[in-house]
Formats: sequence, C-alpha cells, structure tokens
Amino acid sequence: MSDAKSAAPVAISGIDVMRGVGAQKAKSFWADAWDRVVGRFGARVALAWIAIVAFFAVFGPVVANAHPLLRTDRATGAWDSPLWQNLTSVDLALLAAAVFGVPFAFLPQGLATAVGMPLRSSRLGLLFLVALQAGFTIVVAGIISSVTRDNDSAPWMRQLGQASWFPWAAAGAVGFIGTMVAALIAGKHPTKLVVVLLAAAVAVTASASRWTDRLVNFDTYDTQQQAGTHEFVFTLVPFSPAFGRSDTYTLPPMAVLGEHAESTKDTPLGARRVYLGTDALGKDVLSQMLWACRLSISIGLVSTGIALLIGVTIGALMGFFGGWVDLFLFRIVEIFMAIPVLFLLIVAAAVLPRNTYMMMAIIGCVSWTGAARFTRAEFLKLRRQDFVQGAQAAGLPLRSVLFRHMLPNGVTPVLVDASFAVAAAIIAEATLSYLGLGPDGQASWGKLLSSATGTTGTFVWWLAVFPGFAIFFTVLSYNLLGEALRDAIDPKLRKAAH
Repeated sequence: MSDAKSAAPVAISGIDVMRGVGAQKAKSFWADAWDRVVGRFGARVALAWIAIVAFFAVFGPVVANAHPLLRTDRATGAWDSPLWQNLTSVDLALLAAAVFGVPFAFLPQGLATAVGMPLRSSRLGLLFLVALQAGFTIVVAGIISSVTRDNDSAPWMRQLGQASWFPWAAAGAVGFIGTMVAALIAGKHPTKLVVVLLAAAVAVTASASRWTDRLVNFDTYDTQQQAGTHEFVFTLVPFSPAFGRSDTYTLPPMAVLGEHAESTKDTPLGARRVYLGTDALGKDVLSQMLWACRLSISIGLVSTGIALLIGVTIGALMGFFGGWVDLFLFRIVEIFMAIPVLFLLIVAAAVLPRNTYMMMAIIGCVSWTGAARFTRAEFLKLRRQDFVQGAQAAGLPLRSVLFRHMLPNGVTPVLVDASFAVAAAIIAEATLSYLGLGPDGQASWGKLLSSATGTTGTFVWWLAVFPGFAIFFTVLSYNLLGEALRDAIDPKLRKAAH
C-alpha cells in the first residue's frame, strides 16, 4: 500500500507549475542529439567497433608483442621486462592517456564538481588540448633526435646528441614551450594547470627515455630458451609485426608454431598458435592486424583534424566577410578541390619521406574544402543574426565573434562531414599501402591485403579476408555514425522520420 501511495501522482497548484515545480530539466541540444544517435542500432554497432579499434590502437603493442613481458634469469633470479624496454615514446604516451585521461573524462558528478569541472565537455576540451601539447612535444623531440643521430649531420651535432644530458634538455625545452602555450589557452584554472603539467611530465619523460631506437633482436630469446638459462612470460599474442621466421611461411589460421619441430624448445615461443595465420614472410597476421589499428585510426583522426582546422578557419572568413574576400578565398577552395588526393599521395611518396606524419599532413592539407564550404554556408546565414550583431556592437574581437559565438551555432554540418572524412582518409591510407607506398616499417591493413597474391600469384585467402573485413567494417562504421549524426541534428530529417 505504501508503494502504491508513493507512486500516485501528486497534485500541485498553478502557482507551483509557473514556478517550475515538478518540471524536468530540458536536455541540451548536443545531449539530445547524442541520445538520438545511440538510440539507433547501427550507430551502436559502429561505436562498438570503433571502440574496439581504438582499444587496440592504444594497447596493441602490449597485447601482441614477441618481446617477453617478463624474463627471469634462473641462476641469479634477476628479472626484467623486454616488452617495456622496447615500447616507444608514442606507446608510453598513449598508455598514460588511456590510464589517466579516460577516467578523468568520465569522472562521477561529485568528483567532477569537486575538481571544479562539472561539465564533461570542458574536460574533453582540456584533454584535447593536452593531447595536442603532448603530441607536439613527442613529435618535435623525435625530429631533434633523428637529426642529431643522422650521419649527414654536422659532427658537433652528432656529438651533442650523444651526450647523456642532451635528451632530457632537448625534450624539456620542447615540453616547456608546449606547456606555456597550453597553459595560456587553458587559463588560470588550478585543475587545468595541473593536467597541463602532468601531460608535460609524461611527454618529456617518454621522449627522453626513448630518445634512441633499440636494436630489435628476437634471436636472443631463442638462444636463451634453448640454453635453458632464462624463463619467459609472454603476453597474450606472443608475436610482433616485425617477427618472422623461415619455418612459419604462409601458415594457415589456427596453425601451431613448432608442431612439426622435434621439440617445442626449437622455437623461443614453444608450441603457440597463430590464430589468423602468417604471411609469406612468416609474420603473424593477428599481430599485424592489431598494430595496424593505430595507423588507421591516427591517419583518419589527425588528418581530419588538420582539415577541420584549415577548412573552418577559411570558411568562417568567407561566410562572415563575403564580398571580395569570399570571392578570392572560394577560388582557392576550387583549386584545392581539383587536386586528386590519391595521385598527390603517390607523387609525395616518391619524393618525400614515407612516414605517418607526412601522410597525415598531405591528406589534411588537401581535404579541407568540404569543411570550408559547409562553414561558409552556415556563416552566411548567421552573420545577420541579432546575437552576432550584438557581439559586434559590444566591441568583441573578430576571433571571439567568429569562433566563440558563431561557430558553435554553425558547426553541426561540419561534424557530420568530418565523420565521412575520417572514413575517406582511412581508405586513402589503405589504398596507398596496398600499392606499396604506405609508411615504412609499419603494419597496415592495406599492406596485408596486397600480400594476398604474392609474387607466385597464389591467392592466400586469409590475407584478403581479415584485413579486407577490417577496412570495410571500419569505413562502414564511420559512415553509419555520420548518417546517424546527420539525422539527429537535422530537424527536417527528424520531422520526416516521425
């Protein structure tokens, strides 16, 4: 009876209704749009697949690695972790971001209020800022490291690079510059400053501790295994993309490594199963698939981010000023629209260094035209609105009018286009890798797909099915997510659906 009484509606007066008693708080535009996106089955499947790809993009080198997770000397009992020692600075930074950044983004409401950042959007914006800060530190420090170790560099520069203090000094200097810029953008909020400083410490430590590349020699573990001097504990997939053996050429899926050997000690891994088979060079397909997740998702997100930065800026100027500014900048947009991205990437691969950063920059610098045209159209509609003219009358600077007041009201079509742009960037990378022009020394789904028909012309089905499925489902997921987002934020499509 008590439950029935408590569930019964409570009568309130008209005065209480006018005061808002019993009224539920209305959702914000983006909260309502997100609920509509995740309400679609296809969008939920797409988000689940993208989350899986993102997980292995971060943890791939830890899940799949031919270096032992733990190595113990049987004579002395001393132990070390070759896997940890062979992680790169990017690996360490991504692991730190996953361990600390994700919990910070999804703090409970009580803790979020205690740290002074109750809005999740503000925390996500801060994480994006420190990601740029850490990325700048790691990339610039890596460039300095490669220059000081290059044989064509000046002798004094190579000698300077060999000093024990130089990695920490160089990485610290670069990190200081990135920290100052990030702190100026973040403001004087204590929590934001703490996060910026923590990101700087992680980036500087990762860059300095992994200043030089380690020589990879998997035969050492083979020798120690056969001699019986060490005990090994391997990770879940005890293979790396660079680990290949002559006795594992083109093994089919679910084959067992060493099953034809006289003893499992003939291989450092013992009798381990290759779940997705191996390629023509004896390299495990599953480890390459997992490591390639990082290349695909980073190419898509970073190149699209560069395109959005350029496109939104130029589109905002065109839409706000109009006239001769719009005419001049739109001619530039038309010029870039006429550039074939794939052919430009093929030419660039022949004359420029074939690395991930170069590919990201090229794709981002030529694929911004869609974002520019969408932003221009929105700003042409918004520039005569009362809130824009009020901001101008108040004397706000142009930067604030464009990007603080107008952009949030006109960014929705750009975000939909960005989802499709990520899918297009992934296809461009896969195509280039399929042609053998992708980044050197990195696992790629397109490179695996191209090895399905080797030099002998024999078709290896598992080298076509697994990477082909990964490319198809990843591109499909971004397209489904873009369509769901478009339907959720477009009031005309929402009305038609009802």
